[in-house]
Amino acid sequence: MSVTTFAPETEARLAVARQVADAVLFEGYVLYPYRASAAKNRLRWQFGVLVPPAWGADCEEHEFQHTECLMEPKADATLAVELRFLRARRRTVQRARPDGAFETVPELRLGDRTLVPWDEGTEERVEAVVPVDELLGDGVRIPFDRPAGEDTEPVLDENGRLVGRMVRRYEETSGVLRLSASELDGPYRVLRLTAIVENTSTWTPTDGTAADRDAALPRSLVATHLLMGLGAGSFLSMTDPPEWAKGAVASCRNLHTWPVLAGEPGRADVVLSSPIILEDHPAIAPESPGALYDATEIDEILALRTAALTDEEKREARGTDDRAAAVIDLADTMPPEVLERLHGAVRSLREVTGAGATTATASAPVADGFPDEFGVPRPDTPWWDPASDAGFDPGQDRIVVDGRSLGAGSRVLLRPGLRRTDAQDLFVAGRTAKVEAVLHDVDGGVHLAVTVEDDPGADIRREQGRFLYFQPDEVEPLEDEA
Repeated sequence: MSVTTFAPETEARLAVARQVADAVLFEGYVLYPYRASAAKNRLRWQFGVLVPPAWGADCEEHEFQHTECLMEPKADATLAVELRFLRARRRTVQRARPDGAFETVPELRLGDRTLVPWDEGTEERVEAVVPVDELLGDGVRIPFDRPAGEDTEPVLDENGRLVGRMVRRYEETSGVLRLSASELDGPYRVLRLTAIVENTSTWTPTDGTAADRDAALPRSLVATHLLMGLGAGSFLSMTDPPEWAKGAVASCRNLHTWPVLAGEPGRADVVLSSPIILEDHPAIAPESPGALYDATEIDEILALRTAALTDEEKREARGTDDRAAAVIDLADTMPPEVLERLHGAVRSLREVTGAGATTATASAPVADGFPDEFGVPRPDTPWWDPASDAGFDPGQDRIVVDGRSLGAGSRVLLRPGLRRTDAQDLFVAGRTAKVEAVLHDVDGGVHLAVTVEDDPGADIRREQGRFLYFQPDEVEPLEDEA
């Protein structure tokens, strides 16, 4: 085993996968509106947080990740492993006093930014190259430790005068990476690779910090994930394995992480084990102009909203974090042609009419003037023509579901289990709801806008037009209340 710099060929393969791994590392790092004072930036880091064992015993977060996947290594193959995580660095702000001393303050205003206390994330890596044969049996154990420390950075005003300083404090962080492999029975040489990352910090919370997540974060491994590359051989897909390997894949245990094939499309020699569920060979959209740290939102919306922040909001964002400042600068300087590229892109096309097409459904566009299966007529006018909206009235249109006519005011039972495209489906399945409108999309799809009965916020949703949306085959008609 060696802990060293990767060979150039290995480094090149991992570099491709790091484009996505970097997005995993900084997912949710700082959220719009990119200010420390924003409510959603007060509870930091939601993915891949491995907490100290003494604190994790009393919370719902974990001190380890457990990855298992299958690989077919060739003779004398090596496994390159890169463990990556963020280490929280706690920053305080101090003002310079006339007597030369410094005092801690809640903010320090400068010409273009307002510095505030904040937890910065610094990237850490643990690298190893291990012969695959050494993984058999008990495998290898790679401990790592990052000592506590403190550093200061002077803060100068626009005239170069010392006005304060930032003090950054590191807490001790330690962990271990365990790698092992076992050979499976069968006609092919297939190994089950096990990779376990553990936080081994001996820090114990005091009585006053037992429930304080902020006290545990500086001793935690944040956004933890693994990159693993085979020098010779290939990994098997965990989501689309060959038929002969499906049983072995199903027996793999993956806890708090999920391995997918990564790197160049068409190759299977690199795996990314991520705390965020991804598909094989995930990629960053080529239209994306830079990191916005909020992948659950749309780049175009984020860029427009960020550019619309007030000057005072931008001052605080720039003083919150260097990465937040870069987002503000990106939104302020984005050329129109770059912003236009974010408006949408077609990655692939599929034929929905013509030879072999089945009877039109709510998701298949038709333009023949005849009713679809829900009894809604389709106009011949192309969707991009504003006149195509003339035949629709969301408040008055009705559709037929299970022989019953539904429209605004109808009561339905929600049955979203057919698709489960939203985690919220778990909470509304089996609930009764009121139809607020019948909507049509440009592909000929029909959607029911509903409010859940007994929802105390239903009136607000109705007033703002913020509804839940379901397709007709996800609801059951109910008798309307008298």
